[in-house]
Amino acid sequence: MPATAEPLPPAGEAFPAAAAGTPDVSVVVIVYNDAPRLPRAVRSVLGQSLRHLEVIVVDDCSTDATPSVVRELAGSDLRVRGLRLASNSGGCGAPRNAGIAAARAPYVMFLDSDDELPYHSCKSLLLAAEETGADFVTGEVTRLFEETGTTGLWYPELFEDVRVVEGVRAAPEYFTDSLSTNKLYRADFIDRHGLRFPEDLHYEDQLFTAKAFTLARAFAVVPWPVYTWRLAGDPAAGPSISSSRHKIQNVADRIRAARLVDDFLEETGNADLRPAKDAKFLRHDLRLHLGDLPFRDPRWTEEFAATVAPYLAGIPTEAFEALPREQRICQYLLTRGRLEEAAECARTLDRPRLAPRHVVVDDTGRTFWGRTPPEDARAAAALDISAWRLGEQPFTTGPLRHEVTALERAGARLRIAVSTYDPARLLAGRVPVTAELRVAAAGEPLAVPFRYAPTQDPPGAERGPAVRTADVELDLSQVPMGLKGFRGRRHPVITLDRLGLTRTDPLLAPAGLTPLRVRAGRHEIRAACEGRGAGRLELTWERAGALGRAEAAAPHLTPVSRGARRLTRRMTGPRAKALAYHELQKLPIDDELVVFEALEGRGYADSPRYIHEELCRRGLPLRAVWSYTGSPSSYPDGVELIRRGSWEYVRTVARARYWVDSHGFPALFAKRPGTRYLQTWHGQAFKHMGFDIPELRLAAPERRRQHREMVNRWDALIAPSEEFERTFVRANEYSGKLLRTGLPRNDVLVRWNDPEQRDRAAATRERLQIPDGRAVLLYAPTFRDGARGSGESVRVDLAELAREVGDAWTVVVRPHYYERFTVPRELGHAVRDGREFTDLNDLMLASDALLTDYSSVMFDYANLGRPILLYADDYENYRSVSRGTYYDLADIAPGPMLSTTGELAAALKDLKAVREQWAGAHAAFQERFNPLETGRASKAVVDLFFEGSSR
Repeated sequence: MPATAEPLPPAGEAFPAAAAGTPDVSVVVIVYNDAPRLPRAVRSVLGQSLRHLEVIVVDDCSTDATPSVVRELAGSDLRVRGLRLASNSGGCGAPRNAGIAAARAPYVMFLDSDDELPYHSCKSLLLAAEETGADFVTGEVTRLFEETGTTGLWYPELFEDVRVVEGVRAAPEYFTDSLSTNKLYRADFIDRHGLRFPEDLHYEDQLFTAKAFTLARAFAVVPWPVYTWRLAGDPAAGPSISSSRHKIQNVADRIRAARLVDDFLEETGNADLRPAKDAKFLRHDLRLHLGDLPFRDPRWTEEFAATVAPYLAGIPTEAFEALPREQRICQYLLTRGRLEEAAECARTLDRPRLAPRHVVVDDTGRTFWGRTPPEDARAAAALDISAWRLGEQPFTTGPLRHEVTALERAGARLRIAVSTYDPARLLAGRVPVTAELRVAAAGEPLAVPFRYAPTQDPPGAERGPAVRTADVELDLSQVPMGLKGFRGRRHPVITLDRLGLTRTDPLLAPAGLTPLRVRAGRHEIRAACEGRGAGRLELTWERAGALGRAEAAAPHLTPVSRGARRLTRRMTGPRAKALAYHELQKLPIDDELVVFEALEGRGYADSPRYIHEELCRRGLPLRAVWSYTGSPSSYPDGVELIRRGSWEYVRTVARARYWVDSHGFPALFAKRPGTRYLQTWHGQAFKHMGFDIPELRLAAPERRRQHREMVNRWDALIAPSEEFERTFVRANEYSGKLLRTGLPRNDVLVRWNDPEQRDRAAATRERLQIPDGRAVLLYAPTFRDGARGSGESVRVDLAELAREVGDAWTVVVRPHYYERFTVPRELGHAVRDGREFTDLNDLMLASDALLTDYSSVMFDYANLGRPILLYADDYENYRSVSRGTYYDLADIAPGPMLSTTGELAAALKDLKAVREQWAGAHAAFQERFNPLETGRASKAVVDLFFEGSSR
């Protein structure tokens, strides 16, 4: 039954009466002096796929045009009601409470006037609530950064699957989900427990949601976005309350809200939930403010420390132990009054490659943060960074810190004094390091070589100095601008190289750096500290002259310029390129032109690479052109390149005699009759493919038609096994020619013992800086559908694995290119990031064993005859809830299926026994899936597709 609506606040002013009937959902929209953005928020509710709802707009006594906007909205749609508070409350609590009192529906949601609800939010949350009977349903939040148009998900790890949680003790991590706006609540749940927002402090969501999670018998979780949190890019709009971290009062309000939650948990007999709430406070609330420390003045930092220190003193020590060590150090320095050092440390938070300026080693060999040894046991415990094992960090990923120490202007040039802090002594050694400062604007980056000043090592500094200095002169007039010039921000980086091993790191600037303005050609460039994040040196280009004056007079796009931008997109977008492609097909075909593409342009790899190399060996009269996206660094010198999606790409693809790729050329390009398309595909199928995937099998007819057209373009498809024909070929309804040759990319794996491949493996190990005597475990998991970019696929506890076998094994993590991964600071001695290797064969050849889950890499790796370990802790969910599989993994597994890091460590400690135990299964796997892999697939493909074709 719906809750009975309470009378409107006596002092309030009511707008038009509600529409007849009880709505399904009441959406409370709160507003204060936000007349321009309010209609957008309300329209996002009125346009919902759930039509039977009401919008209650609560005006917190605005002084702008908001009241008239509310009247207009209410007059245009009977589902809109307006309330106006008699006086401004100064927060969100009072207007939300007024909305709760006025709501007539059995379910309630909240929306801020500067945000929006996605189209299906109300309906999808309502269906979840009705199906589960949960007290409330919570869903994912999309953060939209208006300045750049980019988006990101808010704590995506909390919203991976549909689930019902029977009380927050079953999943205490949901205390982190502290927003009230991404949830749909049962009104009777709110009323039964007297849930209301506090009205005398900011961050009122914290207490409200903590109470809701604690009191709920059950809550449901959905993994799709239900709320769009817009982060304004217009400075005139002013920061929201949640973005006003610069106000000490807001810090005090966060602390007060945290204390109120503590009191509530204690008073209601739920004190056992305090550790989960403490973890949330430290990792979210406090962490946000710590990240701002480098950009706050000393007085603010002193007030901040005085505000948070008493509360931190009351948090149990155990809560700090789960934090990253650099955050613990930052908190310690802050509470001990070492404010400048705390700000220095704050720049390293969540940035494992960013080094402290200084470290010190005591007589026992322990390493500490700072210039001097700690003065007492407490300081020693807080500042000990021995676990980082700085002396064992590799050159490419170990910690460094480049900082601007002085900045001067000389005409169009910037003279930059750079200090590089190198506590791990990565730059030391007999082989010198070459250095460049790189800046990009509208074209290729400008690279400015520089040298570090010679140094004389102090006594006892066996591994070289910890601080190196250099002077760099950057001529901004030489930075490529393109024909149209450039307007925007860029951040110079420093690239270091030693024997082909390269690394690129940011160049930091002091927060108090006095901005400089430089005139270079038609541009004026401002050099300053970035003012957020790590605080990089930031260069901002603005056009000078008449165009610059016009832009300054109208900084925001006028309707005319918006129209021009739309016209530009129309003239250069996919539709225009498709039309141009159609016309270009009227030109004669180029019989010698072959377009190669691998990994959708991500690099020189996969079977197309080895087919190309075979063509080069034979010297056939063909001209090979490769498409690329991102960096072209993986392609050999002399290879002709075109950027994927560019106009040159359109022209080349339209006229080529041959297409060769491993994924799929863009769908908008129909293949002309004279072109022959070789699809190599990028692996055998374990997980469902093509029309066997539910989202495609159940898709609309148009979507299915598009997929068939993509497949029908193929003139030939490489088939490595009968199993591939039974799975992939059938699932995609392909009926064209099959080249039963094996995969060209596997030739080097079959011939792993050739001198050329042994040299390649050795070069890879050297590039990864694998210590002598260490074995290499290649960890290559596949992505999880619905969780791309979440990091979820890297499921092994790498810290535990390093503790168990880190002295004998180096783990090279190669996640799927859809996935994200960063080597934790404490694991740099035992873990490497393998993503810089475009061709996975480099890593397979260099490894001693493979660890994967459900990736097709297992089929390729079997050709090496080396052990394969399968980490399948989520197998049942993957095969039944996720995409689904063609095989029961246990039936075909070439190695042990493991579900804990302990089991994995035990297998690595006795790999000889694993090899012997699984020899038969490995051989059967190889025979079943790789019967055609002879090491001559590249030659066979060229014979059948190129030499055997008529041109």
